[in-house]
Amino acid sequence: MQTNIPKQKERHIPVLLTEVLSTLKPKNGDTYLDLTAGYGGHASAVFAKTDTYTSSVLVDRDINAVKHCQEKFVGKNLQIIHSDFYSAIKELIKTGLKFNIILADLGVSSPHLDESNRGFSIAQNGPLDMRMDQNQALSADVIVNSYSVEELVRILKVYGEEPKAVKIAHLIVEHRPIHTTHDLARIVAQAWPGHSRVHPATRTFQALRIAVNDELQLLEKSLPLMVQLLAPEGHLGVISFHSLEDRIVKQYFKENSGGYDTELVGLTKKPVVADITELVINPRARSAKLRAVAKIKTKD
Repeated sequence: MQTNIPKQKERHIPVLLTEVLSTLKPKNGDTYLDLTAGYGGHASAVFAKTDTYTSSVLVDRDINAVKHCQEKFVGKNLQIIHSDFYSAIKELIKTGLKFNIILADLGVSSPHLDESNRGFSIAQNGPLDMRMDQNQALSADVIVNSYSVEELVRILKVYGEEPKAVKIAHLIVEHRPIHTTHDLARIVAQAWPGHSRVHPATRTFQALRIAVNDELQLLEKSLPLMVQLLAPEGHLGVISFHSLEDRIVKQYFKENSGGYDTELVGLTKKPVVADITELVINPRARSAKLRAVAKIKTKD
């Protein structure tokens, strides 16, 4: 059967797949909610364990990923939603559905990085886009070319933890208009003369991507709602890729598990990371961290 999905999208490798299965322990008959389904890698492995698609839901804000999952799971009795996970969660709560397994993989997928027209990667020259949802108005181009120096400094400091935020913000404003990833990377590099193993624009690209997609705010608002969607004894896992995300997840799980009045218990004493075997196959997993909890009671 022919498919119109580009072959490079099939190369996306789900991170920490073995660790997700061993930690969340999906079993026959479990319902599954994947809040960042991507290209269905985690979902396929979970469904192989649950042996059912009934009442399970896949969510993604990228229409390309949604179309891929619709084709991948064609004929299966599951719901696929095109939405950011916060909006999807709010709607799912209204339905009264509960899920035995919930997973949120917060990383950028390989197709995002490999496709130059998405504008996520320093290595790929393309338009300054960085939108997970191509329908939204705000893009990296808008931020780079219209935000004030003060606004740029805040984004770079808060979302990129960039020590040279002021210098970089001024460089950006001085060199406007900037419309491509390579031009932005070249301009930012001027603030960091010399050579380094990590590209000097890495923190700037991270900060812009987080700002464009409102990633940290969505995560903070969504975690309590994810717990609401968990069935009793259900398992929730979150995979983060940088310290800002991991800090939010760690703090929420810590504050809501382990105590007499809490409704969660930790499944991971420390974040689960990729082993050397996975890193050889998928170097992009090097920064992935999985934290997970189980629901032990329901608050009144």
